[in-house]
Amino acid sequence: MRHHISLTVIILALVSAAMSCTTGNRTAEICNPLPMKFGDPFMLHASDGRYYMYGTSLADGFEAYVSDNMTDWTPLGQIYKGGDSLQWNVDCFWAPEVYERDGKYYLFYSANSRNNPGGEEENFKIGVAVSDSPAGPFADLYNRPVFEIDYPVIDANVLFDDASGKNYIYFSRCCYKHPVESEIADKARADSLYDCIEESWIYGAELLPDFSGIVGEPVKLLAPPASLSDRQAGWESLSVTKGEANRRWTEGSYIFRHGDTYYMMYSANAFFGGNYAVGYATSRSPLGPFEKSASNPILKENVREGGTVMGTGHNMALTMPDGTMWTVYHGRTSDNPGERVVMIDRLEIDADGNLSVAGPTVTPSTIAY
Repeated sequence: MRHHISLTVIILALVSAAMSCTTGNRTAEICNPLPMKFGDPFMLHASDGRYYMYGTSLADGFEAYVSDNMTDWTPLGQIYKGGDSLQWNVDCFWAPEVYERDGKYYLFYSANSRNNPGGEEENFKIGVAVSDSPAGPFADLYNRPVFEIDYPVIDANVLFDDASGKNYIYFSRCCYKHPVESEIADKARADSLYDCIEESWIYGAELLPDFSGIVGEPVKLLAPPASLSDRQAGWESLSVTKGEANRRWTEGSYIFRHGDTYYMMYSANAFFGGNYAVGYATSRSPLGPFEKSASNPILKENVREGGTVMGTGHNMALTMPDGTMWTVYHGRTSDNPGERVVMIDRLEIDADGNLSVAGPTVTPSTIAY
């Protein structure tokens, strides 16, 4: 009888251990910045249970890192190579995002297109590559951009919407050759800062199931505020008012659904400056209209408050196995402001639906993986 009791105890212990692994009760202590050195980070929790981190760093493609425990990250090397003379893309490989669908892995990214009859300085388009493994290698699904449009676009983000059964793609129209009149532009001229202000806007469109194109015309979803009285104008115009550039950015979008609400996080200001920051907007529909939050920005530099982090932006959100949400983003530190580093902080949605980020931090945090 004693042997049967011992066996029962062992079985229960094993079941309990297995449940703790599958419900996110394994925890790790993490501390910003993470070891990888790149911008526009995107983290995938793959079906193999491992975590993969992708980002902007290479001149001819993308590299990745993998971790089993959110603490120790192993470089995988280059997982996608572009710029070959037979490929549609040339250079400026930016903002990779990887999605797992039906046993395949799809890498959406931005790059300069080889097809450039007008000789444009910015000729960015969005591509998609595929692999059988999150570790690659990835090869282009089509040797062309996902869609063609008459202005440069970057920062693809994809929503697989369970509510509608449709897929949506979001992207940012570049500032390039896109001057926009506004009260902010008027003030910049009056203050002898800049003669014109170019802007980038976020668009969305339904994405065909095979990722071969979009349905209809893209819909404008977010843009910098036109009026000085707009509560968003101050923080979204810092690149102009601080004399960093004659551009106002709305880019790096990331959308997710929580309850009946669609949250679109986005970045504003120059990616190369300390004022790069994150805000969000909400909608009841994947294609808007979206309303920006009165609490924006929800993630920004803390140097003015005695901290060491600046240039926080181009983020994504991830729900961990225990149900907690985290945001992965890049930032810069005051001891090396020229280098982008990867950071992760806790993201929360309160009972009223307000989103907030507990960061930027440089002290240890506990995360369940």
